[in-house]
Amino acid sequence: MSEAQSERLNHVFRALADPTRREMIRRLARQDLTVSELAMPYQMSLAGASKHVKVLEEAGLVRRTVRGRTHLCRLDPATLASAYEWIRFYEHFWNDQLDALDRELRDLPGEESGL
Repeated sequence: MSEAQSERLNHVFRALADPTRREMIRRLARQDLTVSELAMPYQMSLAGASKHVKVLEEAGLVRRTVRGRTHLCRLDPATLASAYEWIRFYEHFWNDQLDALDRELRDLPGEESGL
């Protein structure tokens, strides 16, 4: 992985570390929303919601289109897919580790099988 790709991934995971931004991403996965619509469930100011959107934009997770005074946000799934690919690489590791643990637990003396 190049340094630029690594830095991009750092931005993605920092953006996703916040529960409000994760919820915004979840909602944007269903439909495009304005910054005002994204702010509604959180009782936050438009400026506060806009700051969250800016972090998501800088991470490449969201694209914002400005039409007059309306800022429409759209999820950019390509960036999210790259983060998923990184996580998926480690899925094999954890599956192997959990399978090994399962075998060890099944081999314990006096333990019944069928965890």
